[in-house]
Amino acid sequence: MPIGFSLFLLILLIPCTAPHPSRPSIRDQSAAASELWCVAKNNADDASLQSALDWACGAGGADCSPIQPGGSCYDSTDVQNMASFAFNDYFRKHGMTDDSCFFQNSAAITSLNPSFGNCRFPSSVLRNGNFSSQTTSVGIEPSEDLSGSPRTSGRAWVWPVVIGYLFLRSM
Repeated sequence: MPIGFSLFLLILLIPCTAPHPSRPSIRDQSAAASELWCVAKNNADDASLQSALDWACGAGGADCSPIQPGGSCYDSTDVQNMASFAFNDYFRKHGMTDDSCFFQNSAAITSLNPSFGNCRFPSSVLRNGNFSSQTTSVGIEPSEDLSGSPRTSGRAWVWPVVIGYLFLRSM
């Protein structure tokens, strides 16, 4: 094999064998911590939501000051958002269980942040099976790989080998 060709293959393979910078995938991060919220179901009727909201803010003991007039989450025209805020506060204070996010089947647990505008919903974080409270959320950068798959970096050597093989056959 000519020395020029060997050098060509070596130069071709070097960038493909360099270590790929690793960053924990979203899947790996979610195994360590998952943010959860309790929110009103989209298909719950307003009367049921209002009744559950009244209970949560009253006998339930939820902190409903942000959904009172002048509060950052107040919107008298959107009972679903206001109920979601109260349900979430109750959920966080009462064990973060399915039972603490039921409200006569008007609520559900979600991993989608329901915050909007200036209204920030505190989250409950599940870390290795244990809950803790958190008031901010970490978003996913648009450029992050959501698949969590290392397949592409593990096969980077294939194309240079194939090209080298085809080049050798053509000689």
